[in-house]
Amino acid sequence: MTEPVTRIERTPAQLFWRQFQRNPLAVAGLAILLALYGGTLIAPFLAPYAENDIDRTRFYHPPTPLRWIDAEGRFHLQPFVHPTREVTTSRYEEDRSRRLPVQVFVKGAPYRLWGLLPSDRHLYGVAPGERIFLLGADHQGRCVWTRLLFGAQISLTVGLVGIAISFTLGMLLGGVSGYFGGWIDALVMRFVELLLSIPGLYLIVALRGVFPSDLPSHQLYLAIIAILAFIGWAGLARVIRGMVLSIRRAEYVTAAEALGMSRMRIIIRHILPNTLSYVIVAATIAVPGYILGEVFLSFLGVGVQEPYASWGNMLNQARSLASLRYYPWMLFVPGLAIFLTVMAFNFFGDGLRDALDPRKTPGGKG
Repeated sequence: MTEPVTRIERTPAQLFWRQFQRNPLAVAGLAILLALYGGTLIAPFLAPYAENDIDRTRFYHPPTPLRWIDAEGRFHLQPFVHPTREVTTSRYEEDRSRRLPVQVFVKGAPYRLWGLLPSDRHLYGVAPGERIFLLGADHQGRCVWTRLLFGAQISLTVGLVGIAISFTLGMLLGGVSGYFGGWIDALVMRFVELLLSIPGLYLIVALRGVFPSDLPSHQLYLAIIAILAFIGWAGLARVIRGMVLSIRRAEYVTAAEALGMSRMRIIIRHILPNTLSYVIVAATIAVPGYILGEVFLSFLGVGVQEPYASWGNMLNQARSLASLRYYPWMLFVPGLAIFLTVMAFNFFGDGLRDALDPRKTPGGKG
């Protein structure tokens, strides 16, 4: 007598994760994003120096290679670097007769982690008075790796905060437009069409010109978010309107109306939640556009200004032919970071879209 086969019931979250894991590129994108955003949370600890720590004797210092084998061919368990000396202008050579062991959890420039916890410990470093530039130094002798980490706090968070604002506006205005219809729908949609008719980059630059050019860094950061959020909600609002037009005739919406619920409560509690699967995917795919918008403004010199770092103004420092020829790390380091971030978001967004697609069966076939 055969025993009955027990059927394992899975929650929607388990089904989603099972489907998501079937896409290795999406999993890789998620892992890269977790690493990037995790690094921004503890950037002062990961960076060996302060954001604007200048070494006036090491302008355009090339990346310092980590070594385990010394000049005599002996292997060392602890990695080390050789100190360098300047041969000609911005040209350095290693002093192979000396070794600088790379230490972990070293004391350095003080900082406040998350603005709350005071500390002076850094993940790695070398002996006091010496320098280690794993990704090289810029035109002022500042560590590029340090600038990259601090720049990520601006370039990466601009996308998340901008998406949170613009998609909230897009969902609310699109929901109101689709549910109420009439003159409200006509007014919102005409304004949406006006925004969409203007090329995005020109609109960003024009809106940036509205703000004073001498804004403090934190106010300029908020201004960039406001600009990107203002131009980003229109496309979503039009899509949400179309979805609400079909949802508002559903039986549960009619039942909520019969119970006397207010219209805004029906929109927020019963209609908009049914658009979240699309909104989550759209937000994930749209974040790179916000990041590139900040990079574009900073690259043009109208975004985040020195001495504060962002990936855009790091690229701005490498736009000369001399930098490309003699100091290629100035371009490749922030450029690679932007490329990895954009690709990771695209892979992650594609994986979310496939995992949340209701037309897909648990076996992964349509």
